[in-house]
Amino acid sequence: MEMEIVLPGQISVMTLPNVAFFPQALMPLHIFEPRYRQMLKESLATHRLFAVAGIDPKRAEDATQFEPAHRIATVGIVRACQKADNGTSNLLLQGLARIEFTAILREEPYRIARIRALTSEPGAADPENSRLRTDLAKLIITKQRLGGKVPADFAKFLKTIEDPETFVDLAAFSLCENASMKQQLLETLDVHRRLQLFTDQLRVEIETIKLRRKLQGRLTDDHIGDN
Repeated sequence: MEMEIVLPGQISVMTLPNVAFFPQALMPLHIFEPRYRQMLKESLATHRLFAVAGIDPKRAEDATQFEPAHRIATVGIVRACQKADNGTSNLLLQGLARIEFTAILREEPYRIARIRALTSEPGAADPENSRLRTDLAKLIITKQRLGGKVPADFAKFLKTIEDPETFVDLAAFSLCENASMKQQLLETLDVHRRLQLFTDQLRVEIETIKLRRKLQGRLTDDHIGDN
């Protein structure tokens, strides 16, 4: 059995635009910037942990802000790493836990932040969350049948996930197309509310696909502008 991982009180941080990383999710990363090469080297030599945070687009409009991160992010552990001869690395990061940044301790050579772990709450009885998980699974299948971006292998894998929180986190990470909604789902600690939010989002996406297909008619994607 794998030993329980205890999060440190401070951790290195990678910031990426339009990204919301979730617990349990697997994220492939290509490390090429010198600052992140050093971060990865030191991480691999210690606990193999670092956080991935999305860049807050509103705060990024302020020219005095350097890659301002969303307050809520996820700590991940490096599961596999392959270093190339040119010093770059390809790795697979698995999400472990939601965290909140409580202070930025330094920016150079890479960002280190003080953190606190966040714990989800059910928000409803188990049968109700299981019902929402089932509803969400049906909507994902509907989106797939309508031609939405739902990889067949991933849809098949999701069917094996019974836990509602794990299900919604993995589904949101891989299937949510709205960046701001994705971050909102990450920040929502109430699992029941998280399931409701993503269910509503999927319904909107499905209706959008249906409307697009109706407007498109028999035209191909390349000629939809002719409609």
